[in-house]
Amino acid sequence: MAKGKEPLVIASKAKAVLKKMNLNVSGDAFDGLNAYVYWLLEQAGKRTKQNGRKTVRAHDFIVS
Repeated sequence: MAKGKEPLVIASKAKAVLKKMNLNVSGDAFDGLNAYVYWLLEQAGKRTKQNGRKTVRAHDFIVS
């Protein structure tokens, strides 16, 4: 997991999605996914503030 940060992803749900694709999941896969979700939230927060807003919107998560 992202060090010192609680999990934001429900591992069993994410694993089920990957299993439907006939994929196996390593023990550290969700550590990486959780870190990525934290990064996405940080980027969305930065974009929101840069645009002078306090409300995060769906388009703040779009990475282009």
